[in-house]
Amino acid sequence: MSGKVYLVGAGPSDAGLLTLKGYELLQTADVVVYDALVGGEVLGLIPPETRRVDVGKHAGSHPVPQEEINRILLREALEGHTVVRLKGGDPFLFGRGGEELELLAERGVPFEVVPGVTSAVAVPAYAGIPVTHRDCCSSVHIITGHTKKSPGARTDYRALVRLGGTLVFLMGVAALEELCAGLLGGGIDPATPAAILERGTTARQRRISGTVETLPQKAREAEVGTPAVIVVGEVCALAERFSWAEKRPLGGRRVIVTRPRKLASRMTAKLRALGAEVLELPSIVTEPVAPNPALDEALARIGEYGWLVFTSPTGVRVFLEHLRETRFDLRRLGGVRLAAIGPSTAGALEERGLLPALLPERAYAAALGAALAERAAGERVLICRARQGSPELTRALDAAGISYDDLPLYETRYAHPDAKRAAELLDAGEIDYVAFMSASTVRGFVETLGKRDYREVRAVCIGESTAAAAREYGMKIEIAGEPSIDAMADRMAELSEKERKGYGAY
Repeated sequence: MSGKVYLVGAGPSDAGLLTLKGYELLQTADVVVYDALVGGEVLGLIPPETRRVDVGKHAGSHPVPQEEINRILLREALEGHTVVRLKGGDPFLFGRGGEELELLAERGVPFEVVPGVTSAVAVPAYAGIPVTHRDCCSSVHIITGHTKKSPGARTDYRALVRLGGTLVFLMGVAALEELCAGLLGGGIDPATPAAILERGTTARQRRISGTVETLPQKAREAEVGTPAVIVVGEVCALAERFSWAEKRPLGGRRVIVTRPRKLASRMTAKLRALGAEVLELPSIVTEPVAPNPALDEALARIGEYGWLVFTSPTGVRVFLEHLRETRFDLRRLGGVRLAAIGPSTAGALEERGLLPALLPERAYAAALGAALAERAAGERVLICRARQGSPELTRALDAAGISYDDLPLYETRYAHPDAKRAAELLDAGEIDYVAFMSASTVRGFVETLGKRDYREVRAVCIGESTAAAAREYGMKIEIAGEPSIDAMADRMAELSEKERKGYGAY
């Protein structure tokens, strides 16, 4: 039986511009075949276990020929797989989507097309340029900078000028001088506003403004690269008044979030709402210890414990999932008091109707151990946490003579399919901040990216113990005002504002 191919438009880069249907298909695909123009945020939505095939094409470089891409789609579908062909922008707008369907249609392979937000409209919008405006133009015309059969195919510039609307050129960076010369030869006013928009909707988007006459020179001086969109028309003059993307608190900033995937969404949403481009790199992948006879034995004699201690939201989740799977009656915990290392862990308990009796003033292992040493005298403590838990917690209990069982609920491993791209961005100075929620995320980040110089990494840490781990690698440290996601995001916004004003963050 044949599988099915979904031709999905990924939008220009910002993950928020991916359609809901596109997102749903990424979650259920067996394999995703993607282009170089697909944004890192969108690639981050692909589940880690999904097989990826990179057929990326850059200007002047096509390592995987189009004919081979067509054959890959056919082969994967004939093997019975659900295939998402993920293309930047919209697949039918100069995206060669029609070509990729021809072989599938010929062989009777089922397919669907999911349109995407085109960069021809989205990129100008993010630069403050409406492609139409009732005061100056009522039409927009989208033109490719080159064609398949003849890269130098003649464009009727005189006809374009007569149309009098906004002109949007895609894939035209290399031909910018030719395009502007053609428009001038076609009779356009040399003073007509024009702009070239580089890397639109990303943290590094850039607008170079001028006129049809001056734009080529300005683009050369600015060393504009691809991808970029060229806009010509009176609407370009509105950009200064309507620009908005860079004015957000974290506009123009790219942040790596290292939190485990299941826990990263809230921080990612917060940062994106503030304008950041976020690359999720959950270098820690948590795996429950299963089977876990030690946990079953501890639960069988739960009445012997006075305290049940959690050091992470993951520990709370794994513990309660185990109770559900083993049909353990939650009421049997009634005589046991709960302790949480910090607000995030406490919040994970409270979401399930469990209120911690102990929450230390500072969210790190030594503080939790010291607080338990004062409160748990003469009682037995059950610690439920990662196998690689901090020794600071048990060291404090040992010093106080507190009896305890240190029970591993889950293990961590370090791996992520986006590690290579993250390393390249980091080495190129393209990452502004890295968010660390625990010492283990620091270790996972370093383990995933491998040996390199981390002294330029701007580490925004949730607390002192996390900062201490980051300092071991020479990172530049900033600590949130309090141990919470909101405080970490606010700290990044403060740093961004200082940098904009030229004060410097470090």
